[in-house]
Amino acid sequence: MAAASSSDSDGGRAESSEANSKWLDAHYDPMANIHTFSSCLALADLHGDGEYKLVVGDLGPGGQQPLLKVLKGPTVLRENPLPALPAAAACFLMEQHEPRTPAIALASGPCVYVYKNLRPYFKFSLPQLPPNPLEQDLWNQAKEDRIDHLTLKEMLEGIREKAEVPLSVQSLRFLQLELSEMEAFVNQHKSKAIKRQTVITTMSTLKKNLADEDAVSCLVLGTENKELLVLDPEAFTILAKMSLPSVPAFLEVSGQFDVEFRLTAACRNGNIYILRRDSKHPKYCIELSAQPVGLVRVHKILVVGSTQESLHGFTHKGKKLWTVQMPAAILTMNLLEQRSRGLQAVMAGLANGEVRIYRDKALLNIIRAPDAVTSLCFGRYGREDNTLIMTTRGGGLIIKILKRTAVFVEGTGEMGPPQAQAMKLNVPRKTRLYVDQTLREREAGTAMHRTFQTDLYLLRLRAARAYVQALESSLSPMSTTAREPLKLHAVVQGLGPTFKLTLHLQNTSTARPVLGLQVCFLYNEALYALPRAFFKVPLLVPGLSYPLETFVESLSTKGISDMIKVLVLREGQSIPLLSAHINMPVSEGLAAA
Repeated sequence: MAAASSSDSDGGRAESSEANSKWLDAHYDPMANIHTFSSCLALADLHGDGEYKLVVGDLGPGGQQPLLKVLKGPTVLRENPLPALPAAAACFLMEQHEPRTPAIALASGPCVYVYKNLRPYFKFSLPQLPPNPLEQDLWNQAKEDRIDHLTLKEMLEGIREKAEVPLSVQSLRFLQLELSEMEAFVNQHKSKAIKRQTVITTMSTLKKNLADEDAVSCLVLGTENKELLVLDPEAFTILAKMSLPSVPAFLEVSGQFDVEFRLTAACRNGNIYILRRDSKHPKYCIELSAQPVGLVRVHKILVVGSTQESLHGFTHKGKKLWTVQMPAAILTMNLLEQRSRGLQAVMAGLANGEVRIYRDKALLNIIRAPDAVTSLCFGRYGREDNTLIMTTRGGGLIIKILKRTAVFVEGTGEMGPPQAQAMKLNVPRKTRLYVDQTLREREAGTAMHRTFQTDLYLLRLRAARAYVQALESSLSPMSTTAREPLKLHAVVQGLGPTFKLTLHLQNTSTARPVLGLQVCFLYNEALYALPRAFFKVPLLVPGLSYPLETFVESLSTKGISDMIKVLVLREGQSIPLLSAHINMPVSEGLAAA
């Protein structure tokens, strides 16, 4: 009966938590074998039948066998192998012709693979970069057998360390080989032309000329060559090229290409750069104190996650608005947009298995997953408008549906920073005295600094002298000698006229006991009386605190108190090992009488 009642209570608790949750558990498969990131997830109506599919750029287990997967509900509808690891996935409309079905763009290596109707349609390759002239000359010499493979290896290593133009993939592969394999590699590749190819690091979509949901979109690519490229959706030619000071890792896009647009790139140097239309270089720069791990645009606010376990909010001009500290490291971020209620919020997947949803710095909801979430995607899936799709570190797939009655209220989760933290201080106006003092500091700044340094050195000298004097006279409650490592602590209890004085004496050594110690009290005999002013201390075992108790009787009837000195001595030595000064309280018993 007891077991049955406990199981009933557990079931009732689970039902109540399910009823209080804003999410319905639609599907959970811990063995789905999906390894991906948020940038490689996209939702789209691929067949124009009103049922949205999930497009996944799957890295494969251990980064092996990358695949393009299309999921319908919890099942895999189609799989296509990829030649390299995917960097990003997006769904976009290429043309206005009917039927208006979106295409799939998958960035992988130096190419963008475009699929229509789940079939390969077009392959765009990044333009090749000019090779290093020194590297080209070395391979020409190797082709003419003027240098051997060992000399080629030494020269290429020197170029890799000093040259600004990086080496080609062929040279980098050659430097990774063992000495026994280098000669065969040179003979096989020395007649081939040197090619230097960059790769795609991030990708997004930008509306061409209309802001409608079903408008034609351009692809925006971030490359390892520190560039942003905007591609034409029909001819796949480069419409615009912009330079960055570092390699982009995350990309956010807003606006229309033919009207006005803004590109925001979080780069590997820890900075965020903002570019606008007709600008070849960044217009604004946001310097972060740590590396970014995610970038999401919520209305007009840029939300950035950093490796310092925190979320930061910035304006489009780089002004910092707020900061929220996370309880664990941020693994992934994405946007949650509930269009029926006009809600936009940011989702952050943490290393402790939580998914936190924030609107600005207010916490709206916490979802706890069975494993750390590595990718997030929110939108219409199947025929449900508000579906949350999550993949875990172990390859699991979690699908949750937001209840139609769910309303996100600020403060339903853990509270963030207090509201007073965001209030502006009422800074007083500058007075005439303040202005005069500022001018004086500018004119006599050097002399004031020297005076301050002199006083600081004198203060440090006096503190050092007082410390040495305290050590020499044993005025400290802790012994500094290695032979008798002792610690003394005194407690006075009572209202008076009789007080209880307890001395806690401790041997702080690790293995050696202390024997032959004595305790002596020095006090004004006209004010206080002690039954024993001198007694011996028993053997002190290391690590234990010994309470030594005695009573102190106050003799004064005028409410006067004084100090009692406690000395810890060793037999045969006149200098105390340590001492303590006890400020006795006023006897309240005599005052009341």
